[in-house]
Amino acid sequence: MAETMSPAIERTVPRVLMCAPTFFEVSYVINPWMTDHVHDTTSERSRRQWDALRDTVSRHADVALQPAAEGLPDMCFAANAGLVFGNTFVPSRFRYAERQGEEAHARAWFSRHGFDIVDIAEDVFFEGAGDALFDRGVSRRLWMGHGHRSDPAAASELATRLDIEVIPLKLADPRFYHLDTCFCPLVDGYTLYFPGAFDAASLASIEKHIAPHLRIPVSEHDALDFACNAVNLGKVVILNRAGPDLRSRLEGAGFMLIEVALDEFMKSGGAAKCLTLRLDEVTGV
Repeated sequence: MAETMSPAIERTVPRVLMCAPTFFEVSYVINPWMTDHVHDTTSERSRRQWDALRDTVSRHADVALQPAAEGLPDMCFAANAGLVFGNTFVPSRFRYAERQGEEAHARAWFSRHGFDIVDIAEDVFFEGAGDALFDRGVSRRLWMGHGHRSDPAAASELATRLDIEVIPLKLADPRFYHLDTCFCPLVDGYTLYFPGAFDAASLASIEKHIAPHLRIPVSEHDALDFACNAVNLGKVVILNRAGPDLRSRLEGAGFMLIEVALDEFMKSGGAAKCLTLRLDEVTGV
C-alpha cells in the first residue's frame, strides 16, 4: 500500500494489515507455546507459510504491509499492534519488555496513514486486537480478554474512549493467553470459542450475550490447533486447521473454510488471526 493512502472507513472490500516475518524466530519465552521452541524455527518455512496466508487473505481483502523491524521477532503478529475502530487507532501497551519496542513502530505507521491516535492510561497494559474483538452481529459491542496480558482496567478505558459497550472476559488457561486464541466473532453473530479457556463467570457472560444457535464451541483438540485464531472476511473463515465436526458446523452455518498451515508460527503462540489486523473495523459487520 502506498504511504500516501489514508484509511477509508466506508469500503466494501475489507482492509487488513500484515507484517512480513523477516526477523521472526522464537528467541525468548513469554507464553507456554514458546517454551520448547527457542531457536526452533526456520526463516524459509515461516516465510512460505506467511506468503500462503497473505495470498489467501488477498483474495478476499486489500492487504497493507507494515515494515518489519530487526530485533522484534514477534512484530509479524500484527493483531497486537493495537485496536482499530473507524478512523481511531488505540496503540497497544505490551506487558513484556520483549515486545515493547513494537509500540513506536505501530504508532508511526498508523500516524503516517492518517489514523487518529487515542491512548489509554499509561499504567494499563493492553495488547490490542489480540485481546479486543468486535462482535460481528451486534452493533457497538467489544469483547475484551484479560488475565494474562491485558489488564481488566483496559475494558473501562476502551468503553470511555470508543463510546462502546465492552464485555470483559477472564482468561483462565495460560495456553490461551490472548482472547483471539480462544474466541472468534463471526459475521451474522456466530461465535467460535473454546469454553475451557474462560472462568465460570466469563463463560456465563458469553452464554448470556450470544444466543445458543449462534454459539459454536470448539473441542480442546481444535482449540490447540488454533481453530479459534481465525480470520473472518464475510462468509470466509481462514484458519490453521479445523476438525471434521467443526468444519461441518461452520459449513452448515454458511461459512467457507480455508485451511492454511501455520505451525511454524504456532511455536510462538500465534496463527492466522494473530498475523492480521483489520484496518476497517466497524461493529456489526
